[in-house]
Amino acid sequence: MAADLPTADYRELVGRADPAARDELLRRVEGALRRMVSSLLRSYPSVGRWDETGDVLNAAVIRLLRALEEVSPETPRQFFGLAATVIRRELIDLARKYRGPQGLGKNHASQAGGFDPAAPTDSSDLDRWRAFHEQAAELPVEEREVVDLLHYQGLSQADAAAVLGINLRTLQRRWQDARVRLARLLRETPTP
Repeated sequence: MAADLPTADYRELVGRADPAARDELLRRVEGALRRMVSSLLRSYPSVGRWDETGDVLNAAVIRLLRALEEVSPETPRQFFGLAATVIRRELIDLARKYRGPQGLGKNHASQAGGFDPAAPTDSSDLDRWRAFHEQAAELPVEEREVVDLLHYQGLSQADAAAVLGINLRTLQRRWQDARVRLARLLRETPTP
């Protein structure tokens, strides 16, 4: 995805920091963000039942714009990492909205888009699911990038290694380290 926006172009647009530059940046990355939302939305069937890719994308872009007021990613790779985090947070909030105790989908089993028996169905499942995503966001940068690419964006290991500019064995080691760390953190996380 970083290939959608060369680093020199990205730096020029971010460096300008005016509304026209921000609009141009979003126009240039809209296709990549749409693909990212579409890919991540498949992991959230309880959201996909109620919202489409465009709906989630619009809400995520608003969050992304707010985030960009606080932080200024230096590279396209960092920008897309931030975008992935923002999109996940939007999807988690939507999942809570639809599958929470008072949610529209709480008592509505739907086959639209496929019913996922692994998706959270009650508040304790939703809390564990949220804890996983929060812990994934707290991983060291190298491990978090691998989790973003493999788990959330669904890239193959070879493609993820190419995006990160590392060899396949390094990627596999980081993936294993991330999985071990997440398992340990989740065991240590108290359930409400």
